[in-house]
Amino acid sequence: MRHRPLGEYKWISLSASISLFIAFLLFLLVAVSLPLIDSIYLFIIDFKPQANQPPTSIATDLRFGVWGFCASSVLDLPTIFENNGRCTKPRLGYDVPEDLLDLTGYPDAAGLVVKAFTVLFVLHPVCAIVAFACMFTSLFLSSKAMTIISLFLSTVSAILGSVVFATDLAIEIVARDKVAPVILDGNVMIGWGNGPWMMVVAVFFTWVSVVLLSAVSCRCCGPRKWEVEKMRARGIMSATTTASGAPAQVREIPVMVEEKPEKMRDTKNVLETA
Repeated sequence: MRHRPLGEYKWISLSASISLFIAFLLFLLVAVSLPLIDSIYLFIIDFKPQANQPPTSIATDLRFGVWGFCASSVLDLPTIFENNGRCTKPRLGYDVPEDLLDLTGYPDAAGLVVKAFTVLFVLHPVCAIVAFACMFTSLFLSSKAMTIISLFLSTVSAILGSVVFATDLAIEIVARDKVAPVILDGNVMIGWGNGPWMMVVAVFFTWVSVVLLSAVSCRCCGPRKWEVEKMRARGIMSATTTASGAPAQVREIPVMVEEKPEKMRDTKNVLETA
């Protein structure tokens, strides 16, 4: 089988596949973020309670994920590994119940944020799917067609990941612009979650794979072995030509000639005279 996994450009293929696996894992974790995975979220809106206000069940902590958001009060603040607040049902382009918005004390502000960019959230799982597919195709760089497919998929994944990351940042910026005018007293804090930072790392590794696969596609690492053999069979490349097309250096091996002893030469001369 000519096009076997890691058949050509072994280290480049392995490096690209590992980079895409890391990117796929991070894309997937963000894609199944809150409320599916409570500890991963895109951004947070923290409403600060008034001074000397006793703890109540009014939601003061809103954490938004790809498929919904969770509202928590000071009585059940989220931890690193869990979120015991009240969450929406997982769905894309989720609608928030009115009673849940009322828990924030600022229903208009929370509603404006929820409606922003919800359609673009679908790109998170798409990035994970594309990176997963490219992770396998990058193992077959001995095939020219698979190399082109791998480069195309990795480029698409890198571009989509960059767009999604920019969208995640834009959501936080839009949240600031939308919420700030509504909250007159300024007792609100809006910040990024851990999701965008995971996206940064994922996008970095996808662009690393693009560079590695581009080096193979543009023949920067030389032609494949089966291509060299094919060119030699057609007479395009001689056996003394390297894969890059340059003539191979022929190493001269010195020949050692053993000198005969003096007595043997004298005996030979006597026999010839006779």
